[in-house]
Amino acid sequence: MKRLRPSLLPVIDAFRGDQLKPTIVLSTSVLLMLTWKYFGSPETYRDHLASWLPAGANEAAGAAAYSFVAAFLLLGVVPVLIVKLAFRERLADYGVQGGDRRGTILSFLILAPCFMLVAYLSSGDPAIRAEYPVNRSAGLSPPMFAFHACTYALYYLGWEFHFRGFLQFGLRGKLGDVNALWVQVMASSLLHIGKPSMETFGAIAGGVLWGALAYRTRSLLSGLLQHFLLGITLDWCICYL
Repeated sequence: MKRLRPSLLPVIDAFRGDQLKPTIVLSTSVLLMLTWKYFGSPETYRDHLASWLPAGANEAAGAAAYSFVAAFLLLGVVPVLIVKLAFRERLADYGVQGGDRRGTILSFLILAPCFMLVAYLSSGDPAIRAEYPVNRSAGLSPPMFAFHACTYALYYLGWEFHFRGFLQFGLRGKLGDVNALWVQVMASSLLHIGKPSMETFGAIAGGVLWGALAYRTRSLLSGLLQHFLLGITLDWCICYL
């Protein structure tokens, strides 16, 4: 028994003092990511919920909206509740604020054309076209694309708060700025497994860029706008070009 005790101490210490917060952040993050991956997917909707739809309902739009709303709730709302109710901290400390508005505006204006170009060039890739848009009916009409854009925005809100907010800002006090950034880059990149390889490796660069901008501007807004612009421009190009 004496030989086993030292190996148990790190586990016990994780629930004490300054180890408690990062333990909660990491453990809930992996649980929420896997829950969304397995139970918040369009496939889950088609397999278990589509039969409840009335005749003539758009299954593709419903499946995509279900996945986007699930991401917003699991990756965004639940961590927000943890920050407010468990940690009793301000959301502003997790990037939910205006921050450096000048830096946000400048970074968006400089990088937005780059991401629009990336989206345009990527839209011709067969692997990307096989994956997107998640809502396969998005290009049927302008109102349908507008519905797709609005629900897609919920997905990006949940995604950016989870990785650049909850994980990165939640861990920086214990791990330091650089390591906290790389933890969220690792997590967000691994959640892309199954996507086209170009997108998965691109998630590394995106995670570093948007994480660094979150530190620089003290806000998630710049990365959120850029990420959403990249995704919705890609879908528009696939649907209409």
